[in-house]
Amino acid sequence: MAKYILFGAYCENVIEKRAPHRDAHLAGLKQQQESGVLITLGPTQDLTQVFGIYEAEDEATVRSLIENDPYWKHGIWTEYTVKEWIQAIG
Repeated sequence: MAKYILFGAYCENVIEKRAPHRDAHLAGLKQQQESGVLITLGPTQDLTQVFGIYEAEDEATVRSLIENDPYWKHGIWTEYTVKEWIQAIG
C-alpha cells in the first residue's frame, strides 16, 4: 500500500469552533489508526495547519476519510492537499 501525506489548514478561532466536534473527530481518528490506515495526524503548534500520514490503497480512500471527518464537514479544516509520499528512511 502507498503512503500519503495530508497538509491542511484550520479555520480562525479553531479552539472555540472545534469544541463541539472534537470528541467525534478524535474517535474517528482512533478508529482509522486501529485499522492501520492512519499513521499519525496532528496540528502545528500554532494551530494553523494540520499534518498527517496515511497508508491506503489509493488517494481516493484518504480523501474520503478526510472529507468525512467532522472537522472537514464543519469547516474546522478549511483546505487540504494530499500527496503520495515516498518514505526514504523509516
